[in-house]
Amino acid sequence: MKFQHKELSEGGWQKLSLAEQFANIGSEVSRAIRWQGRDEKLFWSSVERALELFYLTMSDLRWHHRLKEITRLHEVFCDAVLGGEEYNSQLQEIERYFFYFALYSRKGR
Repeated sequence: MKFQHKELSEGGWQKLSLAEQFANIGSEVSRAIRWQGRDEKLFWSSVERALELFYLTMSDLRWHHRLKEITRLHEVFCDAVLGGEEYNSQLQEIERYFFYFALYSRKGR
């Protein structure tokens, strides 16, 4: 698989805490929201990057005990991107979930 986040896929992602990983995913969710309905190419690029970060998080063995939560987030994100027909998901709700991880991550610096 060819990653857009090359440095992160080569081990940098595993140096981040779960909160930092979630904050980064949330940034891509925010970008997707910004471009949704405005620029299709930029929207799907943001979605692709978010999915990539989800996959990196799911493959991080430190979080194997949280895999159910992470995969459910991934599933709900995909549902929201595709119109929210399965779970009535919305990107804004997912962004709100990740926002608190961003706050927590910044507080720790």
